[in-house]
Amino acid sequence: MHNHDILIRLRYALDIKNKDMVEIFKLGDIEVTREEVMQMLTKPKDGFYDEYDEDDMDDEGIKCNNTMLESFLNGLIIFKRGKQEPKPGQPENPAPTAKNKESMNNILLKKMKIALTLTSEDMIDILEEAGVMITKGELSAILRKVGHRNYKECGDKFARNFLKGLAYKYRG
Repeated sequence: MHNHDILIRLRYALDIKNKDMVEIFKLGDIEVTREEVMQMLTKPKDGFYDEYDEDDMDDEGIKCNNTMLESFLNGLIIFKRGKQEPKPGQPENPAPTAKNKESMNNILLKKMKIALTLTSEDMIDILEEAGVMITKGELSAILRKVGHRNYKECGDKFARNFLKGLAYKYRG
C-alpha cells in the first residue's frame, strides 16, 4: 500500500480536517501548506505508481515518502495525546524507524495503537469489524521490533483492513 493511500484512508477514518492535517504535519516537524496536503491526498490519474524518491514532486501531486508519513504519524500521536517530555538521558526526537527495514505497515499499526490509546483487544475488535480474524499472538508478532525472533511483517491487505475497521469504528 502506498503512503498517500494510508494518508487518505487515515484522514477519512478519523475524520481529520485539512487544517488539522497541516497541524499534525507541523507537530511531526514537517512544514506543509494546506495546498501541499491536498496534493498529497490526490491519487494519480492513471492509477500507476512508481517508487518515489525523497523529493519527488510532479503535476499530479506531492508524493508522501516514508519519512513524511512517519512524521505525520508522530504528529498524530502528539495531536491526540499531547507532547510527552523526554526522560533524562533520552533523545529529544527519536530516530525515524522508517530508515531501518521495518515495514511502514508495521509502523502504522504501532503508531495508531499509541495515538488512539488502543489495547490489543481493541485492535483485534477493529480488525474483526473489517472481517479479519487474528489472535493476540499474531498481533503481538506484528507489533514487535524488527530483529525479534517472533517479528512478522504486516502485509498491505492486513493494514488496509485495519484502516477499514477504523473507519467502521470511528465513522460508522
